[in-house]
Amino acid sequence: MLKSSVIILILIASAALSANASIISFNTPGGATNSVGYAVDASATLATNNNGTITVTLNNLEANPHDATQVLSGFFFSLSSVPTTALNTTSTPSGSLIGISDTLVVTTDPGPVASWTLTSSGATIHLDSLPSAADQTIIGPGPYTNANGSIAGNNGHNPFLNGTATFTLTVGGVTADTIVTDSAFAFSTHEGHVVSGVVSADPISPVPEPGTVFLTFAGIGLVGLSMFRARKQS
Repeated sequence: MLKSSVIILILIASAALSANASIISFNTPGGATNSVGYAVDASATLATNNNGTITVTLNNLEANPHDATQVLSGFFFSLSSVPTTALNTTSTPSGSLIGISDTLVVTTDPGPVASWTLTSSGATIHLDSLPSAADQTIIGPGPYTNANGSIAGNNGHNPFLNGTATFTLTVGGVTADTIVTDSAFAFSTHEGHVVSGVVSADPISPVPEPGTVFLTFAGIGLVGLSMFRARKQS
């Protein structure tokens, strides 16, 4: 009886550890520059989830930027399998907005965060702020004492997303087994400034659901309790 109970609980615990998400991170290469020679630095963390979504967190890490060609305006990534439905939509990120005046005063902008376009071509997905939200690119951290007129007081480019933006994308056919195979970062308020991403951390897979971790430990506890009772009875 004890042996059967242990086997059943082990099976429950194993099922509870089923993957909920796979996570991978990319960075721009060290010393990267854009096509006009300015330094750029960015990271992206992506999670492919069993509920058919992909979470993408973009960070512009280039501190005290000088020029608008250093803002992060788009991101490309490729999946290990083609989405079951091609994307031609938008996605609104979570994040906060700031404005940078011509006197380099930084203020919080209360306006709504604009949507980015979300498209796909085969297995490659593209997030792009320029067609629909050219004035809401992601700017790196301040101070902005180095900013020129393409940033400071430029009403066409202000406000900026302050450092980071997180997107939740619904992508048909995605599971935790879907792998992000490569990426590229787009910079500037004009198309064309693209830097390939490099994997900055080994992929993490599987990641158990928070609830399944509890079930696993509960199962292990029940196994221990059954063994204790059997030993006491003997």
